[in-house]
Amino acid sequence: MHQTSDIHVVSNRPLPSPAELLKSIPRTDAQSDFVARSRREIHDIIFGDDRRFLLIVGPCSIHDVEAGREYAVRLARLAREVSDRLLLVMRVYFEKPRTTVGWKGLIMDPRLDGSSDIPEGLRIARGLLRDIVDLGLPTATELLDPITPQYIADLVCWSAIGARTTESQTHRQMASGLSMPIGFKNGTDGTLQSAINAIRAAQQPQTFLGVDLDGRASAVTTRGNPNCHVVLRGGRNGPNFGPEPVAEAEAALRTAKLPPAVLVDCNHDNSSKQPERQPEVLRVIVDQLLAGRTSLIGAMIESNLEAGAQPFPVPLDQLRHGVSITDGCIGWDATEAAIRETHARLASRFA
Repeated sequence: MHQTSDIHVVSNRPLPSPAELLKSIPRTDAQSDFVARSRREIHDIIFGDDRRFLLIVGPCSIHDVEAGREYAVRLARLAREVSDRLLLVMRVYFEKPRTTVGWKGLIMDPRLDGSSDIPEGLRIARGLLRDIVDLGLPTATELLDPITPQYIADLVCWSAIGARTTESQTHRQMASGLSMPIGFKNGTDGTLQSAINAIRAAQQPQTFLGVDLDGRASAVTTRGNPNCHVVLRGGRNGPNFGPEPVAEAEAALRTAKLPPAVLVDCNHDNSSKQPERQPEVLRVIVDQLLAGRTSLIGAMIESNLEAGAQPFPVPLDQLRHGVSITDGCIGWDATEAAIRETHARLASRFA
């Protein structure tokens, strides 16, 4: 008899169930209260009940946990200083979509050596999220694999669905059951309709294949997630953070009877893939907000302890501390300067 399944599968290693990981690395009551409060504050910003500006800031991806903790300590201290006008949320991205192949993030390959110890990656990710929440700093991530949320989503305050996956039915269904606010990025071609369609789908009840806390395959039925918005990240035809594309996005959302809430990704095609230009993009966004474009609820900045990016793979002892191994970032000094400048410029909104 001919084999007809698993012909190309080399191994199949069981994972701990979500319930087992949550029990071994539990969240405290204080952590639960903080996550719930942070999600509510982000909800209020999306729907205009909180006038603060949402800034999602941090490394393109986490590859060095100690550097991530060091960054979080600095950002948490700054977040407290500017909290009257800004809500700072740290990017804690553990999964990276790849155009072809490459390092797929800390959850998938925590040792950065191709060993793909996913159980260890999940434990490290959950532990780091707990540490950051304990600093009083809200967390943000991109959810890429539909199984991952069962392991870490209870410690995440905001999530993104990326440009490559916004059109995915799987991710729209997943988003409909997630408990945190979700930002859907426009497609890689720069068009907005896929993100609008995604929000409309995610707001609706859905039934789909998933896993329960015990790791069993299950049919998941959701009630829909009302806390969704678009993220403008530019596209192949250029940036879309200026007054005209932002006004077009706002009008398209109103036509679709969706909240006119727009967050702008300052990097990627909006910076013409020149990460050092992110503070310039942020200034243009704040200019529009101060001119009355209240649909602009926030921005995203890719930032690390040090500027730029370093080649990878290389021997691990050659990696520089606090430098991205994925997209280029601005360094801490430029990050702090941009945040303090934005805080000062927004004073008139709170006078």
